[in-house]
Amino acid sequence: MIMHLSTAEENYLKAIFKISERSEKSASTNAIAKQLNTSPASVTDMLKRLSEKKFINYEKYKGVTLTSEGSKSATQLIRKHRLWEVFLVKKLRFTWDQVHEIAEQLEHIQSKELIMRLDAFLDYPKFDPHGDPIPNADGKFTIRNQSPLTDMFKGQTGSLVGVKEHQSDFLQYLNSQNIRLGSEILILEIMAYDKSMRIKLDQKREIVITNMVAQNLLVKKL
Repeated sequence: MIMHLSTAEENYLKAIFKISERSEKSASTNAIAKQLNTSPASVTDMLKRLSEKKFINYEKYKGVTLTSEGSKSATQLIRKHRLWEVFLVKKLRFTWDQVHEIAEQLEHIQSKELIMRLDAFLDYPKFDPHGDPIPNADGKFTIRNQSPLTDMFKGQTGSLVGVKEHQSDFLQYLNSQNIRLGSEILILEIMAYDKSMRIKLDQKREIVITNMVAQNLLVKKL
């Protein structure tokens, strides 16, 4: 029997997936509440429901993990979200700071045929506009070598392949500095005081970025 999920239930599964992905462990009630901007009591009620439907493994005070069915559902939701982001940027000319909330609405469309055709129409992209991997129809992610800019040293150069932070104000800041996917970043200096960095962008312009910004830039070493 096919178990249908509500929009809220899907959002919870995706939140648990993302928290577990970041921390490589179970997701706590408080972490889920923070991710979804809701109360721990509301989270507890939803976790009980998802547990009864066999989408999560949940023990009070011990955190939450996804079952194989829960992981499959979360992965497909992420796939739809990221494909829609590619569509919005490449075909409708939205900027990368504008697409997240729209994709949040579109990701709940249930038609598998639509998503298959969307994937083919976009020529089977492996990464979204923020550099996040797009799972294929089988739920497999493309893995690549990448690390935060903060892992690099003075004199090293990297190509920007992704961003960890998707908040629109952060992406707008990057736009204002002409920092985008594919940008070449040479580290000229790392400040001893606060670990801020003086960098050269695309062999042209020098700027200073904070340590927080550098932590959220994912690069492939050149």
